[in-house]
Amino acid sequence: MSRIGKNPVSIPAGVTVDIKEGQVTVKGKLGELTQSIEGITIKQEESQLVLERPSDSKDHRAKHGLYRALINNMVEGVSKGFTKELQLVGVGYRASNQGQRLELALGFSHNIVMDLAPEVKVETISEKGKDPIIKLTSHDKQLVGQVAAKIRAFRKPEPYKGKGVKFVGEVLRRKAGKSA
Repeated sequence: MSRIGKNPVSIPAGVTVDIKEGQVTVKGKLGELTQSIEGITIKQEESQLVLERPSDSKDHRAKHGLYRALINNMVEGVSKGFTKELQLVGVGYRASNQGQRLELALGFSHNIVMDLAPEVKVETISEKGKDPIIKLTSHDKQLVGQVAAKIRAFRKPEPYKGKGVKFVGEVLRRKAGKSA
């Protein structure tokens, strides 16, 4: 049996779960998320969700842990939310935002302007003497991760000096430069 799939999903206070045929809707103080589900049965027992699979086929075993993880992320997202922080390392690299519009100066001949989804809240932190930080917050883990990955893809960190857009706390593999 799947180690992840057999663990029940605990539902905190203030979160409601609506289970219909092939669809799970989770509502909380931060928003509402919906996930379609096929091949797995879901039962709500008091303040827990239990996922069960009908057989031990490869498809059912794969989806058992997947749907449990997705539902757990939905419950956690509408109750607490998710945050990703990106750091801009490099001389002249800047970030600013006006509402949902993020403007990045990453050493190209032009600034990169990015309009973000309304579910993602963006905040830029620029302190003198420190690298600028972009803070992304949302109730949807998949969406905030995808937006963060897209911003990072504009200028990935290079291995010699570490310049580029990186996640806060990310450890980069560094290379030695030319030996003189």
